Amino acid sequence: MREYLLTLCVTAAVTYLLTGPVRKFAIVAGAMPQIRARDVHREPTPRLGGIAMFFGLCAGLLVASHLTNLNEVFEKSNEPRALLSGAALIWLLGVLDDKFEIDALLKLGAQMIAAGVMILQGLTILWLPIPGIGTVAVTPWQGNLITVALVVITINAVNFVDGLDGLAAGMVGIAATAFFLYSYRIWYGYGAEAAAPATLFSAVLIGMCVGFLPHNMHPARIFMGDSGSMLIGLVLAASAVSVTGQLDVEALNVDLGGARETTHAMLPVFIPLLMPLTIIAVPMADLILAIVRRTWRGQSPFAADRGHLHHRLLEIGHSHSRAVLIMYFWSALIAFGALAYSVNSASMWIVLGVVVLSAVGLLLLLLPRFTPRAPRWAEAFVPPRYRRRKAVKASQEPEAGRPAPEGLPAAGDPQEAAAGLATATAGVSGVSGVNGATALGHRTRTGDRGKAGSTR
Repeated sequence: MREYLLTLCVTAAVTYLLTGPVRKFAIVAGAMPQIRARDVHREPTPRLGGIAMFFGLCAGLLVASHLTNLNEVFEKSNEPRALLSGAALIWLLGVLDDKFEIDALLKLGAQMIAAGVMILQGLTILWLPIPGIGTVAVTPWQGNLITVALVVITINAVNFVDGLDGLAAGMVGIAATAFFLYSYRIWYGYGAEAAAPATLFSAVLIGMCVGFLPHNMHPARIFMGDSGSMLIGLVLAASAVSVTGQLDVEALNVDLGGARETTHAMLPVFIPLLMPLTIIAVPMADLILAIVRRTWRGQSPFAADRGHLHHRLLEIGHSHSRAVLIMYFWSALIAFGALAYSVNSASMWIVLGVVVLSAVGLLLLLLPRFTPRAPRWAEAFVPPRYRRRKAVKASQEPEAGRPAPEGLPAAGDPQEAAAGLATATAGVSGVSGVNGATALGHRTRTGDRGKAGSTR
């Protein structure tokens, strides 16, 4: 565990320290597009944050390759090199897209190529554990097809959810944390060495997200861009492919008696692609809804719009920060709920806890429609939006009876204000020259602005 924590900290430190210089480079390079109709930020913000994240990935893998225990992952498996090859390709594509806006179909083809590069180096699905049956081997073309589909779907799911400051990095960081605990338990809890690469990938991914988040929280100083969102999506998909398609259930037969007994006993853990899909459930739902919504309108599935889940949260009245926290909450609930269920599927307390937390999440979603009000004695200690409406309105109304300048009545009586304004106008009508006109204009503008003859 200490070596994993060291790898995580090195990745986070390198990512954090490089993000500042990368921001300056993005500004100089002109990777700071103008505000688009679907954007929620109000001023141009540089992209290319994925550059810092990629070098953080490289630093984490480099450190891990020189550690005593993690070095075995590089000696016994080619998966770290496969991940680095695919990540470099998808990262270069993202950098070009952040600068030049590459066509969506071209990006889709490049994502498939990146998945193919990893497959050629051994990072692919070899078999699937089926509940009640055991390990089922898949043909090479079936495994390759499933691998490509999982990689492309995960990349685009993360890319689609990257619409608010800190949203994608936080959600992927939460998912990577759950996946790290999941794969670490399989490796050290059941002695399955095939889970070692996925555990390493998850630790590095956590470091990438944690190191970038301080620069990306609202208001963001830099965006990760496609160079970052597609990169972390690929690393997350690689972790899923590694632990799901490379882990042989037969290796656990010594402890549990047989393939069928093993699969039944660890049903929540070894359902094919269960954990990879649960940890990206919210981005996946956003992706599916976006495709259905756009095709229903006769648009391309890749046409950008403002109908994503985070956009809808803003439309119903949530603030930027609250919308991000709500998305964090649901991601953590699904990911860690599945993780807890995989540890002890027989406990009804886990199911009950998930149900209760889901009710809390629904209450948070409806919070703009039901804003609680603090009692009067506590109004001084809460933000203004939680105070009673009458108190807020009273504080916004002009004070009646406020002294007015000489020649004008006090505020609060419109008739006296009009009479006072007429008297003041008549008084200056006899003034000749420019001075008289200036005085008249000043009195008139003052009366219009105050709406009751008062001045500020």
